[in-house]
Amino acid sequence: MSPTLTELAVEVLSTADGREKTARSHAAAKLWRDSRAAGTPLEIGGATPPDRPARPARPELLAPRDMPKRRPGSEHGRIALIHAVAHIELNAVDLHWDAVARFAATPLPMGYFDDWVQAADEESKHFNLLCDRLESLGSHYGALPAHAGMWRAAEDTAGDLMARLAVVPMVLEARGLDVTPGMIDIFRKAGDPDTVAALEIIYAEEVHHVSYGSKWFHFLCGRHDLDPAPVFRDLVRRHFHAKLKPPFNEEKRAEAGLPPDFYWPLAEEAEQGRR
Repeated sequence: MSPTLTELAVEVLSTADGREKTARSHAAAKLWRDSRAAGTPLEIGGATPPDRPARPARPELLAPRDMPKRRPGSEHGRIALIHAVAHIELNAVDLHWDAVARFAATPLPMGYFDDWVQAADEESKHFNLLCDRLESLGSHYGALPAHAGMWRAAEDTAGDLMARLAVVPMVLEARGLDVTPGMIDIFRKAGDPDTVAALEIIYAEEVHHVSYGSKWFHFLCGRHDLDPAPVFRDLVRRHFHAKLKPPFNEEKRAEAGLPPDFYWPLAEEAEQGRR
């Protein structure tokens, strides 16, 4: 008997080692795509995801205030930056498989599952690209401490699919569109074309992930006859525990279906709160 899609998702979420997790993620995505192409898609199923995904013993997870400062002008600082992005990408693998399993009971078109399986597959590739870069530079994932708060967005939105879409792809991944060009410039100036190439792949594919969030957010707003922009802002105020701050990559955000009237009012509120 074939596994269900949610069983495959839970298997990924329950795997601690990063390389093994991403290998299972790739295999699950291939099984899903192959079943869809054959016209016999896997059952979605109803397997329950864990509250928190399995994690390796390393890296040590620290509160944001305790994280060492990165100085990208040095090789050690650039290694620390790659490590930080690898940690984000590994969490993204789990976030997308969690979105598949946790909301499987919500009536959704098959395209929802196609999109998040694809996103999880691409995040798995991103993690491995960055691990390869760390290892080529004499380091590895787990060698440095990492941010402990990455899963909070999943916990805070576990009961609300619209909130999950607003906070994870439309805020957190959209932030990646803002900061990645600057990271690419750091590694280009450092004469590291291999890391530049990896980050350029990540940058291009993260646009798709933000667009999946926007697409399904708008779909659910349409289902409930809601105006998307104010609903987005309300959900972010309630479920996102940091401030939205410019500069924003408005061109790439718009390409991903995220117009300025969604996020600029939140940034302006944050600026007024600081005064």
